[in-house]
Amino acid sequence: MTADNRLLVLTRADIDGLLDLDTMVRSQRTAFAALAGGTADLAPRVLLPDSVGSVAFCYAARLSPETGAVAKIGSVNPANRVRGIPSVSATVLVLDPVTGRPRALIDGEGITTARTAAATALAAQELARPGAARLAVLGSGTQGRAHIRALTSHLGLSDVRLWSPNEHHRECAARELSGEPGRSVIPVATAEAAVCGADIVVTCTTSREPVLRAEWLTPGATVLGVGSFAPDRREVGDDVLRSAASVVVDHAETAVRQAGPIVHALGTGVRRRDELVDLGDVVLGKVSGRYADSDVVFYNSVGVGVQDAAVAWLLLERAEAGCAGTRIELC
Repeated sequence: MTADNRLLVLTRADIDGLLDLDTMVRSQRTAFAALAGGTADLAPRVLLPDSVGSVAFCYAARLSPETGAVAKIGSVNPANRVRGIPSVSATVLVLDPVTGRPRALIDGEGITTARTAAATALAAQELARPGAARLAVLGSGTQGRAHIRALTSHLGLSDVRLWSPNEHHRECAARELSGEPGRSVIPVATAEAAVCGADIVVTCTTSREPVLRAEWLTPGATVLGVGSFAPDRREVGDDVLRSAASVVVDHAETAVRQAGPIVHALGTGVRRRDELVDLGDVVLGKVSGRYADSDVVFYNSVGVGVQDAAVAWLLLERAEAGCAGTRIELC
């Protein structure tokens, strides 16, 4: 227990000041290795959809026996785009490993955005063919922008094409990202134009229908799907999963129940459960996610609580060491 028993509150600004991309990627490597190695505890993810297309969610996990449980609760509300506010909102609670008392309350949107993009960068690092240079991103929202920043910085990708169905949004996102040092992003009018010739394709939409076709993919392409967070979201279709030499997931037991592309492909017989590869097993070197440079590889992420736990404890340690954040009394 820390000397100061008041609850530590960390805002988005605090998170941005405490973390950098390389550290985030390492935290995700730790998370997936712990999950695959059996030292992490992961509770089933809870999803509560409503009648208008929004989904509330709750994650709970423990990174290791030495760290306390971490819970994240929030909601995905696609209609927030027209309200001018983020579609994802969340709060993360960290419990003390000894007393179980609340130790920290952290902005969940900041954690989710950072850890999702960092995990995708880790997956790309493990799965993409050598020499990958061209990136295509489908979706220009918070996650689309975060993924362009993460993948260009971590993998050194220089050729980026961005598509989303709203011309104004993709143009604005491309201008914003191209205005940052060392990055040039070209907005394109169709998803096909973005994907053709790309070595790495990232889908960052919440679409219920596929936005990507297998026929557009270059041999050797790596497809990283991050937007299908629920069984009814399927931005990647059966044709891509059928063409993939490897199908890698963040956590197979979660994916078979809640990852839309995986649920659909299993239901139609396009893929079998025993063909799914856990990213953690790739990270630990137990299996390979790619067998040939010409293989198409598909990675599907729904997001799991151990990712949040890894970042939350990293933040907590750095904040307490540097006296960052705000302390409040709960009672």
